[in-house]
Formats: sequence, structure tokens, C-alpha cells
Amino acid sequence: MGNEHENSQLNRGLEERHISLMSLGAAIGVGLFLGSASAIKLAGPGILLAYAAGGLAIFFIMRALGEMAIKNPVAGSFSRYASDYVSPLAGYLTGWNYWFLWVVTCMAEITAVGIYMEFWFPDTERWMWALAALIIMTSVNFLAVKAYGELEFWFALIKIVTIVAMIIIGAGMIFFGLGNGGVATGFGHLVNNGGFFPNGFSGVLMSLQMVMFAYLGIEMIGVTAGEVKNPKKSISRAIDTVFWRILIFYVLSLAVIMSIYPWNQIGSEGSPFVLTFEKIGIAGAAGIINFVVLTAALSSCNSGIFSTGRMLFNLAEQGEAPRSYGKVTKNGVPGKALLASAGALLIGVCLNYIVPAKVFTWVTSIATFGAIWTWATILISQLKFRKKLTSEEFDKLEYKMPLFPYSNILALLFLIVVIAVMAYVPDTRIALIVGPLWFFILIAVYYSKGLHRR
Repeated sequence: MGNEHENSQLNRGLEERHISLMSLGAAIGVGLFLGSASAIKLAGPGILLAYAAGGLAIFFIMRALGEMAIKNPVAGSFSRYASDYVSPLAGYLTGWNYWFLWVVTCMAEITAVGIYMEFWFPDTERWMWALAALIIMTSVNFLAVKAYGELEFWFALIKIVTIVAMIIIGAGMIFFGLGNGGVATGFGHLVNNGGFFPNGFSGVLMSLQMVMFAYLGIEMIGVTAGEVKNPKKSISRAIDTVFWRILIFYVLSLAVIMSIYPWNQIGSEGSPFVLTFEKIGIAGAAGIINFVVLTAALSSCNSGIFSTGRMLFNLAEQGEAPRSYGKVTKNGVPGKALLASAGALLIGVCLNYIVPAKVFTWVTSIATFGAIWTWATILISQLKFRKKLTSEEFDKLEYKMPLFPYSNILALLFLIVVIAVMAYVPDTRIALIVGPLWFFILIAVYYSKGLHRR
């Protein structure tokens, strides 16, 4: 691991292309490739509306984060902003919550690795693959940050090329009958099987938890702010393109899939993307897509271990986590913080051993609860941030939140709706028990350790 250095700085080794693809790579993971199937079952083609509405809310959240991150680029960004603009307790809760949410998200990703590996090795225990994925991705994170960024760049590129290829080939089937005997499928499947909202508008609402889980990770742009060579240029460009990427990679890809296949034939086993390539008659399509979705899960897990390590590093710097987590290796990597996060992820391996059937739903809903706290904190921090600005400072802002403050309020209301839906659905209700319990533990530690007196 190399020698640890006290008070060393994180290495600013990430370039614009790394940031751009990392934010997308973190968001295009198991939520799109695996989770979209269960969301389609709930909402039918109406899922497109859920992804578009969620995408708009995420765009506002990212613009709010960008306004603060470009003015003050620091590692662990929104935890620091919550501390500075809301309260030290809010910063403390947000930092530990983000660490927790990514640990739980990584549990979902390593669970997905186990599910995907069953395709090639049906007789192997799922937990073994989950453990192998955890060990490999933790090792990758001990490389210098530039090497991590490079690997994540290529991981993300594999996903993006696959989705673009699927959209192009799917368009060929829709308009020209490619792989369908020359008979164009058209867009009939979007309305023929019970209409665009086959389960009513309530079906769209029920799908919101999985839709928002799919977007989790996009706020990673903020976490990388302390390790970007040119924060202003890189972060603003990455955020500005988020909305269009969401429309292309989520809305357009799922519109293509549901135009080719009746939505009610897309099962919750396996990925909708495999079905599309198999329909065209590509030999070994299932194997190729399985490899892609496997790299997607590994990529998102890679991002998660990166995020958790940086958040623990930031908490240690602020005296809210053990000081040793604030040390970096000679590569400029927060080594002990990474190991602590990987250790917590072993719980996910254990869950895959004990309750393999339930683990995916449980961890995705708990992670969504954590994400909603993070996103709401970003919006509230930015509202408070604006209030503290003088008119002269406001004029100097290089990157402003559009439609302020209405955009903040609209996005916050949307997040409240998602929480209400999670409380209503029995399978996701566990998140509203585990999440508040975690906060209760954090608050108890905060006051018992005297952190409020600093």
C-alpha cells in the first residue's frame, strides 16, 4: 500500500474527459441495465415519462451543485457545502450518509455481478463472484487517481458504445424492419398493449424508486471537484451535458426497446438489452451484452469505492471520522479510507450468501433513500448559499442555477413524492426504517463525541 502521509493532498490527476465519462459511467449502471426491467413491469411505456421527469429534477440538482462547486471546488463537495451553508450537523450527516449510500449501492452492483456471472457459471455460488468483484475493484482504487480515471473512462466507453449501437440497430428495426424480415416494427408496441399508461398513472409513480436509483451517481461530478485539473471548465461542461445524455441514454434507449418488444414481454430476469440484440440474430448476442452489463456493474462499483474513500477522507479532514482516514498513500490515494469502505462492503457479500433473492430490492431502495437526502441537501445548501451572497458576489458567479428559486422548490417537491411512493410500496418500505435508524445512530455519535462543540 505504500507509506501513508499525514496531511498530504489528494492528487489532481483527473482530466476533463475522465470527469465527463465518470459521471455518466456512475449513472449508467445496474439501474439501467437490470433495474429498468422491473420498472417497465410497473409502468409500461409510461416509464419514459418517469425517466424524463426524474432527469429534469436531476438536471436542476446538478446545476445547483455546479454553482457551488465552481465557486469553491473541494473534495467531498456537498458535505462541505452543507456544513458551510446549512449547519455543521447537516454537513456531518450528509458526508456519512453519502458514504453509506455508496456502500449500499456497491452492494447492489456486486450483487448484479453475481447475477451476470451465473450466465456463464450457473452452478457457482453468487456470493463468490460478489467477493471477487469487491477485491478487484478495491485493488484498482489503490492505483494513482489518473489510472483510476483512465480505467473508468474505458469502462464507461464500453457502456456508451453498446447503448448507441443498440439505439442505431433498434432504429433500423423500427423504421426498416432490420432483423424482422423487412417488416418495420414502428411504434405500435408503445400503445398497443393496454395503452401508454397500461397500469394508469399510479404505475408511473410506483416506478419512481427504481428510476431515481438509476440516476444515483450522477452527483459524483461534485465529489471529484478536489481532484480535477481545471474545475471551472470540466465541471460546468460535464453538468451542462447531463440532461441531454439522460434523454439519449435512458429515455431513447428504453423507447427503442419497448418499440421492438411488447413491454409486458420484458421480464424481470436478465436485461432488456440482451433481448434486443438477440432479436437481430447476432450470434452470441446474449454473451456480448452480458459482458457489457458486467463491466457496467464493475464500473459503477469502481465509482462507488472511489466516492466512499474520498468522502471518508473529507470527514477525517473535518474531524468527523478517525484521523487516520485523512492520510494518503504516496500515490495521493486515501488508502485507509478505501480499506474501511471495502470492509463495510463485505456485508453485501454476506447478504448475497444469506438472502440472495431479496438483496437487490433491499439495497436499491436503501440507496435511493440516501441519494434523495444527498440531492435534497444540495438543493437546500444552494438556497442558503445564495442568501449569503452580496449583490457583488452574485454578479461574479460564473455558473448560475436557472429559474432560481422555483427550480429548487420543484425538484424538492419531486423528491418528496418519491419518498411518499417508497413509504407506500411494501418492498421499498425497509429503506424508511434503515435510513432514519442510520441517521439516529449518526446523531447519537455526533453529540456523544462532542463534535457539536467544535
